Amino acid sequence: MLHKNRRLNRVLVFALLVMLLVPMLGQNNVRAAEPKKMVYANMRSGDIPTADPAKVTDTASALVVNNTGFPLIRGLEDDLIKIQPGMATKWTSSSDGLTLTFTLRKNVPWVMWDGKQVVEVKDANGKPMMVNAHDFEYGIKRTLDPRTASEYAYVFTTLIKGAEEFNGSKETGAALDKLADAVGVKAKDDWTLEITLTHPYVFALGILTLPNAQAQPKATIEKFGDKWTEPENRVSYGPYVISAWKHDESMTLVKNPFWPGIENSPKPKIDEIELPFLDESASFNSYEAGTADVSAAPLPELDRIKSDPQLSKELYIGPNFGTYYYGFNVTKPPFDNVHMRRAFSYAVDRQSLIDNVIKGGQEPARWMSRPGLAGAPTLKEYPKLGISYDPEMAKKEFQAALDEMKTTADKLPPITLAMNQTEAHVKIGQAIQQMWQDTLGVKVELTTQEWKVYLGTLQTDSPQVWRLGWNLDYPDANNFLKDVFYSTSSQNYTKWKNADFDKLVDQAAVEKDPAKRVKLYAQAEDILIVKDAVIIPIYWYTNVIMYKPYVKFTKNVSTGDERFEKWDITK
Repeated sequence: MLHKNRRLNRVLVFALLVMLLVPMLGQNNVRAAEPKKMVYANMRSGDIPTADPAKVTDTASALVVNNTGFPLIRGLEDDLIKIQPGMATKWTSSSDGLTLTFTLRKNVPWVMWDGKQVVEVKDANGKPMMVNAHDFEYGIKRTLDPRTASEYAYVFTTLIKGAEEFNGSKETGAALDKLADAVGVKAKDDWTLEITLTHPYVFALGILTLPNAQAQPKATIEKFGDKWTEPENRVSYGPYVISAWKHDESMTLVKNPFWPGIENSPKPKIDEIELPFLDESASFNSYEAGTADVSAAPLPELDRIKSDPQLSKELYIGPNFGTYYYGFNVTKPPFDNVHMRRAFSYAVDRQSLIDNVIKGGQEPARWMSRPGLAGAPTLKEYPKLGISYDPEMAKKEFQAALDEMKTTADKLPPITLAMNQTEAHVKIGQAIQQMWQDTLGVKVELTTQEWKVYLGTLQTDSPQVWRLGWNLDYPDANNFLKDVFYSTSSQNYTKWKNADFDKLVDQAAVEKDPAKRVKLYAQAEDILIVKDAVIIPIYWYTNVIMYKPYVKFTKNVSTGDERFEKWDITK
């Protein structure tokens, strides 16, 4: 009996241990299954302008659209010249280079947020609706449709046959539909898309990686109109889905469980990404408080960050193919005078600005298209191209301007430098404002606006001098010159036109000899930067971002091209 009792006691003790362990194991399972969340506080203050692929023009909007949709093809994030499969598994070019044929994958469904989770969009028979060639034909043509008023349509008008006639048409109804039918974008069947080009451009594939060339959901857009991009209406198909958009505050992305994972785009590991719309100081404060995982590195904090043993390890500075510049409205005095524009450009000490204000390893920009882009001039080949800091030349040009205008410095009209409201832009603006006063004796007023409002100001009535940055859409000098400053470009806020410039970039766009292309673009840069002095190139960008040690990110050379499906949180 004593033996039996001891055995019974052992059994009872074992049973009790099992009962205690079961909930503990359950707790461990719950912890292991907790969703991975990331707060990406590297946006900007104010609302993002759009989540509509057809209307994207800025990096904040591009980041959202690039993660919630997917192009036919796309470049590697750290080498965009290397084109990879996207929604197309393969593509071919005709012998004359004028026809591109894409074969689409068949396993990517349209999805949406139903208020609780991501669900597939079903057809009338209850079957998942797959993204197909007709959706890409509709998407590209909608970007081109004059009723859409896409500011990026111009990129495609010179590329695709019939696109210019359609986009520039004032027709309506059946006449406009006929022009749409003539555009060289055709779904040959559900899984084959054919695009006919106007010329065999060497950068054609690069342009087709843009978010504006993504598939778009026709039925949803026709049903909801401008409200189709709200989370409760928006239909998408990329690795992530918009689940919440608190306008002017934040946006939330959740992973798409129906994203199949493809070449160069795996299934996402991070379940939820919050995108707060904060200025740089607020985002960095969140980062230091532990409530943000990724943040901007504010200019006033860079010295402290670099000297701090821990923060310095979390600071990433890497290449970024973008150019920071000031533009002139050449129709507004006193900048309707080319000598005045040159004077203001020569008076900017770019290296001092980088060393003492920006401190992010940037390079002084001498011209617009950053070296390293296909077709872009290099400092080695063109050491005298462009404009750099020269206070004596600045004073000489300033006096020439006053002489031509028959006036004196004290009688110049009030001058305003406009920019979108971020601390970095204001710090840079204040430094350049002081340079202009020290060198030229001219006082300039700074004004700021929230990003979305500022874009509207540039489009309707650009100020005398204004700030912008241009980050590459595709890695070619054409994207920095023709796409931005061509006489008919919707991105050309300078009000400047030059037939010789247009001719040079037109020739370079179809030139097959790489050396000749560079020479043509160098000549175009000389007109833009020196002869007509339309802009002040200030610096070539770097990425300057804070990442917590547990954030596993991929490096990219283009702002707005963060590919979150490749990222992970390992804490």
